[in-house]
Amino acid sequence: MKQLRVKVLVGLFVVAGILAWAGARLWDSFGTLPSVPVAAPIVLALIAAVLGATALSLRSRLKAQRERLADAKGVDPLVAARAVVFGQASALVAALVAGLYGGVGVFLLTSGVDGARRAQAVYAGFSVLTGAAVVAAAIFLERVCKLPEGDDGEDGPGATRA
Repeated sequence: MKQLRVKVLVGLFVVAGILAWAGARLWDSFGTLPSVPVAAPIVLALIAAVLGATALSLRSRLKAQRERLADAKGVDPLVAARAVVFGQASALVAALVAGLYGGVGVFLLTSGVDGARRAQAVYAGFSVLTGAAVVAAAIFLERVCKLPEGDDGEDGPGATRA
């Protein structure tokens, strides 16, 4: 399994931001721009919390397993692989969504700030911040589930590195 690359996530964020800014500018010239939902940063924060909790849980279980504690609950490699895939998918989508809201937020701030647009820009800004939290939690989860370098364990032709 390939690791997430920060360059890809930043590139996705920037391209989505530029396209969203241009799209918001075009949309606003034809009519009223749709509002940024209040739930957007809340949903992203919940995803970041789930990823962070999963990473912390797996980290403690893997640490106990490595230290060979008597009551250590093992981690199934398939569970770790699924967690990493969930984290990677979440990071890609969060980078895209954060870029979209970032572009819309920049447009809102540069197009004349009134009360309604300022509130929408704040929601967009919080969405960008919570999107970054999702990416950070996903990268942390990926690092937690990474096998140590010298671990030759059961790596065969069909083995998956989680």
